[in-house]
Amino acid sequence: MPDFTFEHAAGCIDGRLVAGIDEVGRGPLAGPVVACAVILDATRLPMDLALRIDDSKALRPVARRELFLRLQEHAQLGIGAASVEEIDGLNILAASLLAMRRAVESLPVSPDVALVDGNQAPDLRCPARTVVKGDQLSLSIAAASIIAKVTRDRIMADLAQTHPGYGWERNAGYGTAEHRAALERLGATPEHRRSFLPVRQCLSRQRQGPDSQDS
Repeated sequence: MPDFTFEHAAGCIDGRLVAGIDEVGRGPLAGPVVACAVILDATRLPMDLALRIDDSKALRPVARRELFLRLQEHAQLGIGAASVEEIDGLNILAASLLAMRRAVESLPVSPDVALVDGNQAPDLRCPARTVVKGDQLSLSIAAASIIAKVTRDRIMADLAQTHPGYGWERNAGYGTAEHRAALERLGATPEHRRSFLPVRQCLSRQRQGPDSQDS
């Protein structure tokens, strides 16, 4: 379970503001990549909340949504995103780092240190330390993973209303069988990442016509 070990090492016990950063949405075929930066006060975070915070992937959707609401009350939050156009124009890694930087810049206060999930950090105004599997180790990063996941899921559910048939309210734009079948049947929307191979292949087949499906 994540704890405050990395935050303490970064100086939060000495009054330094330590932000945990995580992103969600590198793998989907559609939609933005979303990042969150979270600053937790280790002296004021309710113990029952601290014990429930975990990597968003390890939590059930209901638990994620409950923690999302509680973190609004007990954390300083910043959200950043990179659009489909930015993903296609830059590449998914660069777009993810851009979303992380925007998340930090949207915090209500400037952190002294940032803990970044993974092995690559965005260009920030403060020192950044990468933490591999940070969402499983650092409470701040785990909290950021929850906020980013729920935020992106809500974005994709809203986009599903505009682009029905792809199941984004269920698959969040990931390349599930349902989503891939709809992509072949309905074609690509403006929210699809054209730099991603399955989308490129689908668009290529559609340009070639129905006979290409059997080739």
